Amino acid sequence: MSIKDPAIADGLTIDEDDWKLITTSYSKDLEKIKAKFGVDFKESGITQGKTTVKMFYKRSGGNPSMESHAVRALLRLYQKVAMSPMNAHWVLGDSSKNRSSVDEESEGASAGPFMNGQSRNTEASTVGGATGGKDEEDKCPICLDTFNNKTQLKCKHEFCEECLENSKKSTGAMCPVCKDVFGLIEGDQPDGQMTWDKSHISLPGFPKCGSIRIHYHIPSGIQTERHPKPGNSYTGISRTAYLPDNKEGNEVLLLLKKAFDQRLIFTVGMSRTTGLDNQVTWNDIHHKTSMIGGPQSFGYPDPDYLTRVKEELQAKGIK
Repeated sequence: MSIKDPAIADGLTIDEDDWKLITTSYSKDLEKIKAKFGVDFKESGITQGKTTVKMFYKRSGGNPSMESHAVRALLRLYQKVAMSPMNAHWVLGDSSKNRSSVDEESEGASAGPFMNGQSRNTEASTVGGATGGKDEEDKCPICLDTFNNKTQLKCKHEFCEECLENSKKSTGAMCPVCKDVFGLIEGDQPDGQMTWDKSHISLPGFPKCGSIRIHYHIPSGIQTERHPKPGNSYTGISRTAYLPDNKEGNEVLLLLKKAFDQRLIFTVGMSRTTGLDNQVTWNDIHHKTSMIGGPQSFGYPDPDYLTRVKEELQAKGIK
């Protein structure tokens, strides 16, 4: 399922005073949104009294679905704040400075009082048809509608049976909310080879243990139905990566081999380095492609690398 929500890219434009009120008096509500959908908020500069707030999924690989849900949750909170008597910037039709006593739950009103001299139409300001006043827990987080044949995963998140099946076809057996893996995930990596050998040369930060050199080779070919542009050609790739030849390094090696066999190391898409499309590219499992230079050069020393890559593999069910 491909989710293309313009609000993810554009963010929500919120009155500066409203955003200040949200981040102070409603900070607990913000934290609940962050925790529930695993996102952080990023504010842009203030222009003409307004600021733009964007959502970013915190874990590697991103999650447009959760970012989209977070946008809607923030929108509902914004509407709640805008309608709240706490908001001192409401002015009525006669431009008086009296505060509104509109009920806070009237989020779906088609027209409301005036704020900062402009009419506030909460229905027009919804994203993707999202409106407040409904308990989000009674809706499927994928289709945002009432449940149809509700299915609960071991992580306790619930979905429509058909929505979950569509999600499995798109992203694999992974919970769309928390990314907990409930089955075997298989990616769209094209056919190729993974081999390795060992060297007596040690990596910076791992003295006296030698190193493991991993060799990946994915030849060019034709995209299948699992790829973005079926029938089009793609350009292959050859890469070498490095691990320390110690106990943990050999553990990571076996995990990477398992991920390769499940077609999770590479994918087909646009290269982040060249900008070229229809390329075999890395698939969010980070590798050290240089022996030296530190993290900025994709090399060593990097004392936390092995821990991080094991977390990335575990997120895809490789453990």
